Amino acid sequence: MKQIKEIAEATNFKAINIGKMSELNEYVLEFSPEVKIPGKIFGGTAVGATGGEFSMQVFQPGTETGFLHTHKQHEELYFFFGGKGEFQVDGQVFPVEEGSVVRVAPDGKRSVRNNGSEPLIMLCVQYRGNTFTAEDASDGDILSEPVKW
Repeated sequence: MKQIKEIAEATNFKAINIGKMSELNEYVLEFSPEVKIPGKIFGGTAVGATGGEFSMQVFQPGTETGFLHTHKQHEELYFFFGGKGEFQVDGQVFPVEEGSVVRVAPDGKRSVRNNGSEPLIMLCVQYRGNTFTAEDASDGDILSEPVKW
């Protein structure tokens, strides 16, 4: 089974490498001995994230999530980087492909499947819903110090 590699770490950051997108299928997320999800990895803990979680997943042709799920408080953003498939929210089914982005509120009953002929590659970012404010939109500061490589 493939493992996350740490690249660098210091007080204000941690960097990892999960490998090539074409190698995502080498990961297996194990919730229990009976529940194993091939091609999925969570990375928030690996980078020390404190405000959200993310997962990468590859669906091989003909595969799917296999279940609907909701969240108590977390909204999710799904980014698709390759392949074609279908996404379902609250019974509405629509196509997704490379370049598609889907936001789902916590209560949305969601699932995804690959009904295409190539791997469907997805990034899911999970965070507490209804918390981003106008103040957050201007949180960044551009510094006057030069970038030194």
